[in-house]
Amino acid sequence: MNAVVFSGAGTNEVVHAEERADPRIASGEVLVEVVIAGLNPADLQQREGRYPPPAGVVPDIAGLEVAGVVSAVGDRVTRWAAGDRVFGLVAGGGLASRVAVHERCLAEVPGILTEEEAAAVPEAFITAHDALTTQGDLTADETVLVHGASGAVGSAAVQIAREMGARVLGVARSSRATELVRSFGAEPLDAETFDAMVLERTSGRGADLVLELVGGHNMPRDMAAIAVRGRIIVIGVGSGATSEIDLVRLMVRRATVRGTVLRARGLDEKASAVSRFEDEVVPMLADRRIRPMIDSVFPVADVRAAFDRLAESGRSGKVLLRFV
Repeated sequence: MNAVVFSGAGTNEVVHAEERADPRIASGEVLVEVVIAGLNPADLQQREGRYPPPAGVVPDIAGLEVAGVVSAVGDRVTRWAAGDRVFGLVAGGGLASRVAVHERCLAEVPGILTEEEAAAVPEAFITAHDALTTQGDLTADETVLVHGASGAVGSAAVQIAREMGARVLGVARSSRATELVRSFGAEPLDAETFDAMVLERTSGRGADLVLELVGGHNMPRDMAAIAVRGRIIVIGVGSGATSEIDLVRLMVRRATVRGTVLRARGLDEKASAVSRFEDEVVPMLADRRIRPMIDSVFPVADVRAAFDRLAESGRSGKVLLRFV
């Protein structure tokens, strides 16, 4: 198989595409043939040595998601057969032309999605849906503030929250991002004044749920914009992993700050997130109520350019890598 390999920790000098032996599938796993794979900010963190994979996971092949066609099934696999189109989550090894994944961490790809669209879905949409529902307990009568609203996870969250009936405020950093956020049915907010704008738009009440995809830079203003019994779910830390929090306001608002990540979860918890995604989000994708955003597609030979694009600000949607 062809795989994206990290030869150590660093920047693009450690990134290579090379041939590796195909992964062996264990009991309960399937082998997925991959044409296009999705990149994630976590891949950058792993490249830099800041986000090692869990124990037992291939240590030097990046990738947290998979989309493709089942080519082989292991013992005790009951749901999938060769030829099925699937997408889902892995803890590592996803940036390869063949990926071994547990059958419970996969969902069926709607026939209407292209290969590129399917590859842009799993990590972004499962992360967004899990943050909104399992972690954030969003209800239809609430207001949600989404940072990075034109990015892969952010745009997924905006669309899912809208379909759930929530009022959605999306933070945008450019005129193009503003138009994208508006096209998804959300109210765009300026990145530098979002806290004041949230309070203005909600008559001083604040946001019931904040999806923090940017990180430490935003946290003080997230606290200023949170409603009573509001929840802040931290998903990304691109602007920094540390911040000061006004604990008095946290107490007075009876607010909650929670961090979330998919990769480190055990099989049962990860499978549960995939199952809920399949039940609640895949139907939205199947009838085009929501859609994945694709920023760019690179051939595997240009994997370093793909990582450069992934590291740039102002992306709109997913960066993909084509193996075939």
